[in-house]
Amino acid sequence: MEPDFSQLTAFLGDDFDGYLISADGSDSNQLYLSGFDAPDSYVTLFTPDETVLLVSTLEYGRAKKESRADSVSRLADYDYRQKYTEHGPTVGNAKTIAEFLADHDVETLATPSDFPLGLADSLRDEGVSVEAETDDVLTKIRAVKTDEEVEHIRTAQKANEASMQAAEDLIRAADVADDGTLLYEGEPLTSERVKEEIEITLLRHGCALDETIVACGADAADPHDRGSGPLSADEAIIVDIFPRDKETKYNGDMTRTFVKGEPTEEVRAWFELTEKAFYAALDAIEPGATGEDVHDAVCDVYEEAGENTLRADPTAETGFIHSTGHGVGLDVHELPSVSQAGEELEPGHVITIEPGLYDPEIGGVRIEDLVVVTEDGYENLTDYPVELVVE
Repeated sequence: MEPDFSQLTAFLGDDFDGYLISADGSDSNQLYLSGFDAPDSYVTLFTPDETVLLVSTLEYGRAKKESRADSVSRLADYDYRQKYTEHGPTVGNAKTIAEFLADHDVETLATPSDFPLGLADSLRDEGVSVEAETDDVLTKIRAVKTDEEVEHIRTAQKANEASMQAAEDLIRAADVADDGTLLYEGEPLTSERVKEEIEITLLRHGCALDETIVACGADAADPHDRGSGPLSADEAIIVDIFPRDKETKYNGDMTRTFVKGEPTEEVRAWFELTEKAFYAALDAIEPGATGEDVHDAVCDVYEEAGENTLRADPTAETGFIHSTGHGVGLDVHELPSVSQAGEELEPGHVITIEPGLYDPEIGGVRIEDLVVVTEDGYENLTDYPVELVVE
């Protein structure tokens, strides 16, 4: 199923002839609009009548086969090399694109807010009207996933589950030294060693990641501390994995908290409370509810138990000090937001639910699943147990 770009057409209206992106395939809006991934910058032009690409000769054949464009043109078709030599890269590129736009009867352009400023100014010098939009129109379209996109995310999450199992198995297999350090095959079991096992497992399942979180003890009290060094028994270990499928480019996201040994009373109580908050959030998910409603359900549980939240105290440094979740798709953090500013949820929104509690004196606890909003509630795309103690 192809994405529905009717909202983009409506956005253009009578004000703009087309929407232009100039970026490489690592830009998620570019990848989504064109359906094409390339390591070097290329141009995608969307109009109400067609989607067309302007690419290098190197990428021309592949773009014709792989992209969702109605047609593909080459830079060489517009004497780009001569323009580059005479005018330099930015102006030469602008003159090339201006001719390409003229061929498609485009004089007025909307662009993403992060469109290159130098290119925009040079296009204006060529007589093209360029205006950066600030409505995030494409990211809002991307937030509602097609069935195919949901399956891509489900696949990434299955790989994620395999890597989480590998991490848990490594922690389970560890011995405990006299000083409480975890040992694996006679050596200290470190955050780095567990991350290595996670990454190897993901590669075997067609996924990759730039970094992940394996944070123990006080490190786990900072939600985004990646963790380092030896892991310890009787302390909470937060494992947060967010891989990207190498073929589809869609992401997964999941967090579990493990203790090898005996959790402290505080960690056990936090885990039980966080699990309660987690299920309260799931119960609040339905079309028409907002991300704020879901976030409020989590805050209600924590605040009723006497824990601090950013809702109650925006300057809080301990307690529940982040949002409940975020959208996941081509980016691991995208719309919609599940927070105090969260918008209305729609069927097709894929969101994380990840409540947690943090204090350097205790450590940290977080539970995270990935769900898709459906017509009558939600479907959990995660199938992994929520258990604290690893024995």
